[in-house]
Amino acid sequence: MPFFPVEPVVRQPRLALISLLACLPWCMPASAITFQTRMERVEWKVEGDQFECRLTQPVADFGSGEFVRRAGEQATFRLKMRERWLGPGSATLLAAAAPWQAGRGDINLGALAVGSGAVPFNSNQEQAGRLLAGLMEGRSPLVRHRTLQGGDSIEVRLLPIRFNQAYSDYLKCTAGLLPVNFDQIRQTQIGFSGGGTALDPLGQAKLDIILDFLKADPSVNRIQLDGHSDNSGSRLTNRDTSRRRALAVEEYLKANGVAAEQILVRFHGERYPLAPNNSESNRAKNRRVTMTLSREAVPETPAETAPATPPAAEPAAPAPPAKAASLS
Repeated sequence: MPFFPVEPVVRQPRLALISLLACLPWCMPASAITFQTRMERVEWKVEGDQFECRLTQPVADFGSGEFVRRAGEQATFRLKMRERWLGPGSATLLAAAAPWQAGRGDINLGALAVGSGAVPFNSNQEQAGRLLAGLMEGRSPLVRHRTLQGGDSIEVRLLPIRFNQAYSDYLKCTAGLLPVNFDQIRQTQIGFSGGGTALDPLGQAKLDIILDFLKADPSVNRIQLDGHSDNSGSRLTNRDTSRRRALAVEEYLKANGVAAEQILVRFHGERYPLAPNNSESNRAKNRRVTMTLSREAVPETPAETAPATPPAAEPAAPAPPAKAASLS
């Protein structure tokens, strides 16, 4: 049998990388429906304000994947769908290695409970943090699940391309977030643990944070203050103490720009304890003012309309002549 020498095949790293990148959309299991944006079209968007920052990558033909960080919290990760692709159930979240990262495996970050709607899930903060760290290492956030129709396998993948600059812009946005969000302060306890009726430094610090939020969000326009006491005095004394505590908070708010008409003050004495008044530590918890924030619709003031021009008055008819008084 004739012998045909076989020349060694020299694999060029650059050519191998290009081949892997080119096949990326199709390098998944044949049975899986895969959504991801072509490499040359990948972009990251950063949007936000004092209340929330978003780092988003549009996903072609699907919607987008985004990291959302609210004021006072760490980021979470979520998908937004244009069409209902994901069925209900438990999806798998991965920090997937890129095909060109030889020797690396995917990192399973756990399950996601998928529901209905345009945003079918929100990851927890730990999962989002590990995804962000993975992106810095060249990994891809990957959601693996099944479709709503037919139960076929589906994968939604974000790519780490152009991530570093976008992440830098995202960090600039998060640096400007308020220290708290509305859900965290909508009901706040201002303590008077020492037993008096004057605000202590901790109470003032809590109120200062809330005041900063109120200035940033004027739609929060209703403040209810409920004063409370422990049971250490008579009911009449306790009621007056709770009143003076609520008034102390009210005065601090008004002195810092809150309109008096936005504040409602109530006081309850010892009637609504947070804890049984059976120890000093429990009684300290009950000496408080509960601040409740809400938004109330402001009735629109009807626009003033100019009075209609009255029609020209007709000349008055001459008055009849007066009758002469009769003489008897």
